Amino acid sequence: MSYSDRMQRNHLYSVLLSPRGAPRMADQGMQIAQQYLSPFDLLIGLIGDSGSGKSILIKGMFPGLELTNDDEGVNVRPLPLLNQDDTGFFSPHTYHVDIRFELAFTQPHELADAIRLALSRNKRVIVEHFDLIFPYLGVNAHLLIGLGEEIIVTRPSVFGPEPEDIRNVVFASINTRRMAHSAEDLVEYCLIDRRVYRYEHNDVRSGFILSFQDKPEIDLRNLESDVNKLIAMDLPISYLDNTHVLIGDQRHYCTGPRMHVTSTGKIRNFQLYHEFITHPITKEAQILGLVDMPSNYSLSELNTLRLMHYMPSDKVRTAASGGEVG
Repeated sequence: MSYSDRMQRNHLYSVLLSPRGAPRMADQGMQIAQQYLSPFDLLIGLIGDSGSGKSILIKGMFPGLELTNDDEGVNVRPLPLLNQDDTGFFSPHTYHVDIRFELAFTQPHELADAIRLALSRNKRVIVEHFDLIFPYLGVNAHLLIGLGEEIIVTRPSVFGPEPEDIRNVVFASINTRRMAHSAEDLVEYCLIDRRVYRYEHNDVRSGFILSFQDKPEIDLRNLESDVNKLIAMDLPISYLDNTHVLIGDQRHYCTGPRMHVTSTGKIRNFQLYHEFITHPITKEAQILGLVDMPSNYSLSELNTLRLMHYMPSDKVRTAASGGEVG
């Protein structure tokens, strides 16, 4: 048995911060494929709300795969998964299906039958909204990925986790990611007024980081105040196209335009760390922005592993009620 086989057999959970923006999400998908995907994984399940980045992650994991949903305004019809016998010798090796989208056209038991048929023919099937088909399918995914504020990569066994467990975690955290991304764009919006244009984006739980090669001469308390004024105005935030949103009536560049709250007023408890943070290795100056966090937070606690998020759902309920978790 090779080292990679042993690594896959022993893999339970990996937790990654969900990047914002299509290029970074696609790159994250490529890394997940390289590190966690086995050539023998046939059923790949993804769970996450609309706009969470599932389709972009799939494009990074499987470059060139034709997606069948309408994310790019193109619907593949007839659905290849449902027409496996019509393509003869040239049938695809890998099928894609968006369950939420296809339920508008096809009964769930028909989709489940088609997935089982493809698997019996040693085909790979990538399933978006896997939690919706699991009750009809009766088998768990070989590799199950949940997208919320974080990306959970797990290899289910007879002991779980169940798709519902992953769904409960990622759907509970997705709004924090939307708030953080919207706040990040408001900071960018205010930096333009200060003629600051060049920086890199990085991630932290419940917030974002902007990194500068050259430290800009700006007052972070003043910047925080300006962003909070925009939040208080409760301006609508709406999708414009694949690389832009509208903040109020102002067009703003954004590579993750679907990952936003609907208005600035829905961003809770925005705050900036009031000093530039120096990266210990690159020496870059960094701005840290946070949402929905208490004001007395500690920097060292921001990325603390939240073990309760990754417990089976019955243990989470036990812990929440004050019982013991074994």
